[in-house]
Amino acid sequence: MATSEHFFYVLECRDGSYYAGYTNNLERRLCVHNEGKGAKYTRGRLPVHYVYYERYETKRQAMQIEYQFKKLNRLQKEQYIRKGQSE
Repeated sequence: MATSEHFFYVLECRDGSYYAGYTNNLERRLCVHNEGKGAKYTRGRLPVHYVYYERYETKRQAMQIEYQFKKLNRLQKEQYIRKGQSE
């Protein structure tokens, strides 16, 4: 059965860097990252925590936003997160 919830998310790592990704289960994905079984990038930067997420109707939408976010520089990423948190 397909899920109807798709998320673009941003984690902040222990070193202050950001990691952006896609999931259909926020709680499970955070656990996987913090168990060291998630993305290679986050494994050496544990623990991680969510600083932002957005819900989308389709996987495609969420992954397009993830792709666009990853092209931003650090300042632009911070602005994106702040703007989203204030809405």
